[in-house]
Amino acid sequence: MSTLSRRAFSQQTLGSLLTFSLLETLVCGDALADEVKPVTAKWLAELDALGRDVRGQEIKQLDWQKKVEELMTRVDMDDMLKFIDFDKLAASVKLRSRGELSLRAKFPKVEGLPTELVFGHQIFALGKDRSVVPHGHDNMATAFLILKGKFEGKHYDRLADEKDHMIITPTIDREFGVGEHSTVSDHKDNVHWFKSTTDAAFIFNIHVLNVDPKSGKRTGRVFIDPNGEKLAGNKIKARRISGDEAEKLYG
Repeated sequence: MSTLSRRAFSQQTLGSLLTFSLLETLVCGDALADEVKPVTAKWLAELDALGRDVRGQEIKQLDWQKKVEELMTRVDMDDMLKFIDFDKLAASVKLRSRGELSLRAKFPKVEGLPTELVFGHQIFALGKDRSVVPHGHDNMATAFLILKGKFEGKHYDRLADEKDHMIITPTIDREFGVGEHSTVSDHKDNVHWFKSTTDAAFIFNIHVLNVDPKSGKRTGRVFIDPNGEKLAGNKIKARRISGDEAEKLYG
């Protein structure tokens, strides 16, 4: 086990800076564990390798989802929380009145962990009854891991796109607790919606952008209203909406 001093950390180069517009709070440099175990660094390195494989077209997106879900089952949650100094991070958070607060924990340079990760990462913090609002993704592979609290989690397959609507069908609707996870790709469970059912709930998120350079789609979120017209075959005609409307309706 190695010990990382504050001075040493300040001299290190940080990789994989997140540039999403939804990023609202940058976690302070001292929100890191004083003691870092190599097991989490190795776990993150494996996530990075899978991300490089899917973006390099070495594996299909469905295979990426399967492999990432298998990897998520092996995460050491206690070590993960120490790695990001979760207790200190959570104590300093001021939750939003609606929607999620997006945080980034900076990973220190640790043996076995690349300094420039292929995936972006963030932590969503939510108060009770607040949501990561329903949305799909274009040209992105992403995964969620519950760090604290419980969520009502829903996923939908994205069957077809229309100008003002998206045709979806429910695939997952259950409670998610600490250590549980889900994944998204262009091909499976593309739309998701997580609503916190406990106070101060947290989700760790990774996202690999531009997973299919030939798709012609710009990487990003696509917001919808899943409570749309019910169609035959358990399908839903979900209206496309803006991020602001999604937050107003479901945040």
